[in-house]
Amino acid sequence: MNMALMVPLTERTAVLIVAALLFTRVRAFRSILNQQATWREKVLMVVIFSAISILGTYNGIWYQDAIANSRVIGTVVAGLLAGPWVGLMTGLIAGIHRYSLGGFTDLACAISTISEGLFAGLIYQFRRNRSKKIGWTTALFVGFLAEWLQMGIVLLIARPYADALALVQAISVPMSVVNSVGIAILIIIIDLAKKEEDRIGALQAQRTLQVADKTLSYLRQGLTYDSAQKVAEEILRTTRVAAVAITDTRSVLAHVGAGSSHHVVGEGITTKATSEVLSTKEVKIAQTREEIGCRETNCSLRYAILVPLMRRREVAGVLKLYQDRSRKLSAVDLELVRGLGNLISSQLELAELEKQSRLLADAEIKALHAQINPHFLFNALNTIVSFIRFRPEQARELLIHLGEYFRRNLHDSGGYVSLARELEHIEAYLAIERARFEDKLHVEYDIEEGVERFTVPGLILQPLVENAVKHGLLPKREGGTVVIRARRKEKQIVELTVADNGVGMDGDPFKPAIAEKSAGRQLSGIGLANVKSRLQSIYGDPYGIVIESKSGSGTTCTIQLPIGVNVSAQSVHR
Repeated sequence: MNMALMVPLTERTAVLIVAALLFTRVRAFRSILNQQATWREKVLMVVIFSAISILGTYNGIWYQDAIANSRVIGTVVAGLLAGPWVGLMTGLIAGIHRYSLGGFTDLACAISTISEGLFAGLIYQFRRNRSKKIGWTTALFVGFLAEWLQMGIVLLIARPYADALALVQAISVPMSVVNSVGIAILIIIIDLAKKEEDRIGALQAQRTLQVADKTLSYLRQGLTYDSAQKVAEEILRTTRVAAVAITDTRSVLAHVGAGSSHHVVGEGITTKATSEVLSTKEVKIAQTREEIGCRETNCSLRYAILVPLMRRREVAGVLKLYQDRSRKLSAVDLELVRGLGNLISSQLELAELEKQSRLLADAEIKALHAQINPHFLFNALNTIVSFIRFRPEQARELLIHLGEYFRRNLHDSGGYVSLARELEHIEAYLAIERARFEDKLHVEYDIEEGVERFTVPGLILQPLVENAVKHGLLPKREGGTVVIRARRKEKQIVELTVADNGVGMDGDPFKPAIAEKSAGRQLSGIGLANVKSRLQSIYGDPYGIVIESKSGSGTTCTIQLPIGVNVSAQSVHR
């Protein structure tokens, strides 16, 4: 045993560990430090650890026509991190390289290098199947066994045997001790790199969620000057960057922080980096002022990360995080801006879908209300014609009511109105129907004081009243009564009821079979299911219509609405 080899071999192994440490700082290497690496990432791992193994060979010490080396560190660590195939391929490359250098142990060393990588990979597979982590103690033990495996292969293959035995006696202990410790240290370093990646990911996720919590409501409007300004201000408060900017495809929507004196909101795109991201749709890291390409020579911004904001697979804008000369952008900043870019892109997609859904719903409602019931119109006109000769003043009032009815039917369908305005619309309709049917139609209002000021969707009650009159009361020879109630049920709930004592119906009108049998009970101008879906699309579950009806006993329709729901995005008519 030649203990004189211990010190120089330790020094060379330390150099190899430092080189491996530098590899762990490379982003490509850090991205593959997981058990679900793709084949492409595994190939990259083979390249990296083959380079470490070859460096260990070149950095070795020639001794008795052989090399006392640290080649085993690269092959064993590759196998322990990524499994048999990566360990085998790394060992194969490093082994072929060792064989090319010659010496009486060339073949033995090549075979042992391949065997060590495969052996470490099998240990990885064994531990993984039992959900056990490869720690430094396991690495130390595997490294020690791998070195003695190499010594055994040298004794079996290298010739002359006396020289092989003398070599093993001289280098076995120094190599097995130094290299097994080196493998354990490298596993510790890689484990720390993994933990750092996890910490960066956790920090990035925390900051992203903080920003998301405060900005999602702004982005519901889409990418506008106002929403971009609020989002940029929130990102600047949450992060440690010098400036935040958001653009669309043509101009700067927001720029807060350093450089705001010349990165002016509303101006066209001024930096080359932004134009490049808009063109390539890829993330760009600008590490110099020249890469940013700002036209202002005295601009304090030095570094930037730019992420495209996507909407329907097209670039809608760019999110930019800047730093000045005081500090560089960190890995946390990079992960943060990537996460924020994905978050904002997703929210823009949702905002676009919500906008399209809202436009479609409004178009459907307006189209339904625009389809004036010809029977109601003809009947109303016939009633007015019959009144003109004998009761001209009442005919005049009915014409005013008819005009008011259709005007509101067309204009109030897509927005929000006060309950008082909805009741006025109902009264315009009932005035015409009372004139037609006189004593057959009676209406009672039971409105709690103050409730009439609450905001409700336009034309949400009038169709229910029309349904009660047309399909509930008029089929009865003697007619009947419609009762319209409005009550504040709880602090934040208003309950609206339309009840009649008409012919009624059996079963749930929302079930297809019942709806088909009760087709005559569909609401005039807008279906019963449409009213229900409209309420739920605005307020969500459990809001909608509850219908209680029995044949011969009348029908009661009840609607519960939340008080104080934000409807500022819609027009509210008073």
